[in-house]
Amino acid sequence: MTGTGGLVVVGASLAGLRAVEAARRTGYAGPITLIGAEEHLPYDRPPLSKAFLCGDAAEVTPFRSEQELRDDLGVDLVLGAPADGLYPAQQLVSVGDRQFEYDAAVIATGASPRRLPGADGVAGVHHLRTVDDATAIRDALDAGARTVVIGAGFIGSEVASAARKRGLSVHVVESLGLPLVRSIGAEVGSVCADLHVANGTDLRLGVGVSAVESSGGRVTGVRLDDGSVLPADLVVVGIGVQPATGWLEGSGVPLHERDRGVVCDATLWTGLPGVYAAGDVAHVANPLFDDELMRLEHWTNAAEQGAAASKHALDPASATPLAPVPYFWSDWYGRRIQFVGTPRADEVQVVATAGDAFTALYRRDDRIVGALTIDRPREIMKFRRRIAERGAFADAVEFATAS
Repeated sequence: MTGTGGLVVVGASLAGLRAVEAARRTGYAGPITLIGAEEHLPYDRPPLSKAFLCGDAAEVTPFRSEQELRDDLGVDLVLGAPADGLYPAQQLVSVGDRQFEYDAAVIATGASPRRLPGADGVAGVHHLRTVDDATAIRDALDAGARTVVIGAGFIGSEVASAARKRGLSVHVVESLGLPLVRSIGAEVGSVCADLHVANGTDLRLGVGVSAVESSGGRVTGVRLDDGSVLPADLVVVGIGVQPATGWLEGSGVPLHERDRGVVCDATLWTGLPGVYAAGDVAHVANPLFDDELMRLEHWTNAAEQGAAASKHALDPASATPLAPVPYFWSDWYGRRIQFVGTPRADEVQVVATAGDAFTALYRRDDRIVGALTIDRPREIMKFRRRIAERGAFADAVEFATAS
């Protein structure tokens, strides 16, 4: 047996780190164990596909040094090995042959990239999830790699942007008819497609990938369903992620039937004594949006939920429902895309364009529930406040058209 109870945080992620920090900030003086699959200390992930990949940041630094975590925050670090079991009856987390007792536990294991069949083990084929992934992709781009991105989501589009910034040719392959159509709607997806085309990216829509071609174990191209082959030295697969919950199967932690993410109530509680979840791994009921279950892969969500999860786990009697307005951003070709709220709406209405700037609003019944802007940074938080206040959609439209 390793450890002496207290708080065990599984996942050395942003959510995991914020859980640790919040526990100490609220006066908890007991033992804390932080378990992480990567050997790296917790670090900031958004720059991996933004400043770091574009060459604007030389390295990705951890949020806190090992000395700060061990000495200042009193954390027992267990890095480089993933948790492989949770045993609620015994209140144990296992990591290989080690077991850690807990009084309170926070699940913050995030998500893992979906794999492309037949591409594992082929040199030059990468996902973008970790600092090691980002380093390999950046090195290939710096070497002038012919690049193919599979998936026109936010991560894949940021990779394409980084390639074009270097003047490289890049192909983006998307099986759907428009980028991001399922997550932000066709009205905005068409604008995202135009951004790619306007910046010289070869966007292939409505076509799938039939095979990754290779020679001597290294990628040489991507064969599409229409029979064409795109030459490639670098292939980045961005076809979504899967919550990292394989280690929870059979534990009694409720897992979503669609993607096996952890299902929580609005306080982040899993229903098991002392066990809470936060960040990319968690489906959380949000009372602001009619108790819609939301699993969000956003920086602000991970930070807010991580802090709340540890406070609630250590003092369940004080737990209160979270009702946040989600927020995320993405940088494409020097443009800033920002989104607040939820895209699950009855209507998406483009309400304002001015030059290259753009605003779309999302309506559910008669209220505003979401807003997406391009290059309108001063407006996005005003829409966020309207969403938090359950503001009328008509008033939001009037504000947008007057701005």
